[in-house]
Amino acid sequence: MGASRSSGTTDELGPDEDSGGGPPGCSTDPGAPASGEGGLPGTPDGSELLAALLDGMDAALCAFDAAGTVTHWNREAERILGWSAQEAVGRAGFAGWAVRRADADEVRARLMSAMDAPGRQVHEFALLRKDGGRVLVRTQSAGVRGADGKPAGVYCAFSEVHAQIDLERAIALSEALLEDASWGVVLVDVDLRPTVVNAYASRALGGGRTRLLGRPLGELVVQGVEELEAALHHVLAEGAPSAPAELWVTLRTAEGERRRCWRSGFLRLASPLTEEPVPLGVGWLFRDVTAAKLAEQEADRLRFRASQLHRAARTASECEDPMEAATSLLDFALAGFADHVLVDLVAGERLVRTAATPFDAPGPCLPVAGGSIPARYGPGHPALQSVERTGTVRTSASAGEAAATAWATERRWPRDAAHALCAVLRSRGRTLGVLTFLRAANRAAFERPDTAYAETVAARVAGAVDLAQVTRGTGG
Repeated sequence: MGASRSSGTTDELGPDEDSGGGPPGCSTDPGAPASGEGGLPGTPDGSELLAALLDGMDAALCAFDAAGTVTHWNREAERILGWSAQEAVGRAGFAGWAVRRADADEVRARLMSAMDAPGRQVHEFALLRKDGGRVLVRTQSAGVRGADGKPAGVYCAFSEVHAQIDLERAIALSEALLEDASWGVVLVDVDLRPTVVNAYASRALGGGRTRLLGRPLGELVVQGVEELEAALHHVLAEGAPSAPAELWVTLRTAEGERRRCWRSGFLRLASPLTEEPVPLGVGWLFRDVTAAKLAEQEADRLRFRASQLHRAARTASECEDPMEAATSLLDFALAGFADHVLVDLVAGERLVRTAATPFDAPGPCLPVAGGSIPARYGPGHPALQSVERTGTVRTSASAGEAAATAWATERRWPRDAAHALCAVLRSRGRTLGVLTFLRAANRAAFERPDTAYAETVAARVAGAVDLAQVTRGTGG
């Protein structure tokens, strides 16, 4: 416990307190403590409470009376300088023990000047440790006034400059992260609700900084919230992962749903004020890397498709039958691109099914057993539109399994088809037919880059089909 230099306290007695006629509960024994001095048995008096408070402070604290004598010295001051309270209290200033004699007058003047100045004063100077070492401290000092309002002394709180600078850096870093950092920063409580959101994160999550606070993550993230919450739970239970994680999420915004990829790092937050670490939540730092990931995926996709076309060309070149070469091309093209493919060739005013993959299970593209059969396509069918326009047609079913099944059945396609791309087969300035690629509902719809790939495949297939027709005497 820190020591305090004081002469004790004495409560003034009122005019009737010594007459024995006080209110119930007041002792008439002159030796009994006055009200407010002794208090209840076992409770600390004012000096004990003050000493406990001073010793419990994180900052070093000392105090001087009006004459400059040390009156208070807490444990943090003892830790920094090595002088105990018994050694410090009662000394006249710092001269000769906590400050070099050459600096003592200047330090005393700067500290005691706070007694007559308003507010707090901040100074930096070197103090001496008990072992003779020097330590640079930053002090905040302020005057203390007595009951009569006159200056009665000075109190001084001090800390090592490097510790103060570390604290200021930590505060500055926190403020920078939570204001204008180029990463999103979200502080999440143990219930996984945002408590602090910086500007970057509020833009990424599609809402104002205050509007996002306290809301469940499921209200902001449509898809991917389970993976995000699982990561947060893991951090609370096990600690931060060793490397950033990439999370794909779908956000609900005023403009509709947006799919984004966030490269995320996590930090478990624990209270520094308790002996046992008490989790306060998770610090979640992330950056939107959607554009980079999409570009990376597109590059991977292009490399794979180029490789497939190369392999297909080499395989087709070894086929004696041009139609076998065409179906081999389609087998390579299907990998990672579509679930089904149909080849419908022009025969007069109709389209006839010439080759296809199985309707009920995955399999290779093979010629239709028993010869070509007419494709019973109704008016406005995507395959017919492709032939009429001499171009590519993309289409998809409405949402819902029942609607997709009815959509596919109506167009004479496999029941699991939900997305279609029809590319016309053209060779030597003639339309030979149409190539239809189909995807199931669990895959994404065909996009513009898919159209370019399908048209490349269609051009190669059309060349093989044209050669087959010429060799069989049916070409022009």
